[in-house]
Amino acid sequence: MATPTRDTASTASGTAPDAVVFLTREQILSVDDRREEQVHVPEWGGTVIVRGLSGTQRDKYEGSLLDSKNRVRVLDARGKLAQMSIVDQSGQLLFGEEDIKALSRKSAKALSRVVDVAQRLSGLSDEDLEELEGN
Repeated sequence: MATPTRDTASTASGTAPDAVVFLTREQILSVDDRREEQVHVPEWGGTVIVRGLSGTQRDKYEGSLLDSKNRVRVLDARGKLAQMSIVDQSGQLLFGEEDIKALSRKSAKALSRVVDVAQRLSGLSDEDLEELEGN
């Protein structure tokens, strides 16, 4: 394994970092970088585990929000994100795609508790939806 390269060039703020270590391909691919968080949902009477989306899942989610004319359709968007991010204790998705409509019919307040965390863990924002619509 090669020795990490160190860079002492200035940062954007004008100060030199102590040492910048550049990651290798193996280091990047081997790290488990998807975060999970327990979310208490009193409307459902308990707690769920919410996991951030992978890059592929995020692409799939964002693609599912576009109609054939590339307009954003938000119908069932919360249910879709909940379905893609709620996992069981072993990390397996708790719901299948067939559950999206049923999840979408759940309390908006309960879904918001889950979806807000899923968005934060996945790096999703309202600006991302606006950007989708603009493309």
